[in-house]
Amino acid sequence: MLTVSNLTKRFGGFTAVDHVSFALEQGEILGLIGPNGSGKSTTFNLIAGTLAPSEGSISFLGQEIGGRRPMDVCHLGIARTFQIPRPFKRLSILENVAVAAYYGQNGRVSRQQAWGQAEEALGLVNLPTDVKASVDGLGAAGLKKLELARALATQPKLLLADESLGGLDEQEMDQAADMLSLIRREKNITIIWVEHIMGVLMRVVDRVMVLDHGEKISEGLPREVASDPKVVEVYLGSERVEIADAGESRA
Repeated sequence: MLTVSNLTKRFGGFTAVDHVSFALEQGEILGLIGPNGSGKSTTFNLIAGTLAPSEGSISFLGQEIGGRRPMDVCHLGIARTFQIPRPFKRLSILENVAVAAYYGQNGRVSRQQAWGQAEEALGLVNLPTDVKASVDGLGAAGLKKLELARALATQPKLLLADESLGGLDEQEMDQAADMLSLIRREKNITIIWVEHIMGVLMRVVDRVMVLDHGEKISEGLPREVASDPKVVEVYLGSERVEIADAGESRA
C-alpha cells in the first residue's frame, strides 16, 4: 500500500529524517516509535503532505505523493490525527465530523452523505451523534476520540494516528488501543501509529519501526524490537521486560 524509499528531510544544515525506507501492507498496524526529536512527526508530515521531502520517494497505491498538498493526499485516502486536538468550538461534535466528511473526500459528497458518514464515525469511537452535543463537554479522552472521528469521516484507506494516548488514564488508554484494533477490523483501514506508551502499543501493532536522530535503527515484530539492544539503549531502558512480555503475549 505504502512504499517509502530513502525519505530525507533537511532544515538548513539539520537533517530531521535521514534516508528512511519502509513498506506497509494493506491491513497492517505499524507502530512508529523513538525518542523525542527522532523524526516521527516529521515523517508523518512528509507522508501527509505538510512538508515536502528533500530527497526520496513516497508511493501510495502506486502513486508518488511526495510533495503533494495535504488536501490532495487526504483526497487520495490518507488521513491523520494530531497530538493536540483543535476542534471547531462553535460547532457541535456532529458538525465537526460532518465538515471533515464533506471536505475531506475526493469527489462530491452531499450534505446528507456527510451527516451519515459523521454519525458512523462517531459511532465507531463511542461519541454522541446528537446535533446539539457540544465540544465543550469533552475531556481529554473525548477530544482524542473526536480527532479520530474527524479523520475516519474522510473515509481513509490509511490512518496516521499521532499519539492517540497522550493525556489519558490507564483505562482510557486501553479503550483507545482497542478502538484502533476495531477500526482496522471493521473498516479495513491500515494504520501507522506513533505512540510513547509502549506497553499498550505493543499489544496492538503487527510490526514496529524505531527512529533515532532521524535514522531507522530497528524494524520487526514487537518482541524482536523490544529485545534489540540498540533500541533498549537509546529508548526503552527500564521498560524492556514489560514490553518484551507484551510482545510475547500478543504473538
